[in-house]
Amino acid sequence: MTMTPPCPMCSRWDADRDLRIAELSHSYVILNRDQFFPGYTLLFTKSHVTELFHLEAVIRAELTEEVAIVAKAIYDVFRPDKINYELLGNMVPHMHWHLVPRFASDPLWPRPIWAEPHEDIHLSPDGYRQRIESIRKALP
Repeated sequence: MTMTPPCPMCSRWDADRDLRIAELSHSYVILNRDQFFPGYTLLFTKSHVTELFHLEAVIRAELTEEVAIVAKAIYDVFRPDKINYELLGNMVPHMHWHLVPRFASDPLWPRPIWAEPHEDIHLSPDGYRQRIESIRKALP
C-alpha cells in the first residue's frame, strides 16, 4: 500500500501561526518566512484542491477576489513596481498563490523570483509582526 505524503499546505495555517495575516472566506494568508522580496505573501485555499476548475464558479470568483484584495493591500504597504502572481502547484499540489512585490531595484528584476538561488532573509520576531500588521491594516 502506497502512502501519499501529507500535504504541507493543508497544515501550514497551524504550522506557521507566527506568520498569519488573515483568514478569509475561502483562503488563508500568511507572510512568507523568506523576506528576500519584502512583503512576499502566500495565499492558499482552505480546501485541498489543485486546480481552479475544481472549484464551483461562485467560489472561484470569490477566491480570485480574495487574491486581488490581498495583492492590493501588499501594494498599498510596499508600493512595488509590480506584483507577481504565481500559481504553480507542481511541487506542492494544493492551490496557493505566491504574491510577490517586485521592485526594479531587486537583484532578479525583471526575471522570475526562481531565476537563480538567493540567500533567505529572515526577520526578527518583531520584524515579522510589524510587517504582518501593516498588511493586515491595509486589508478592507
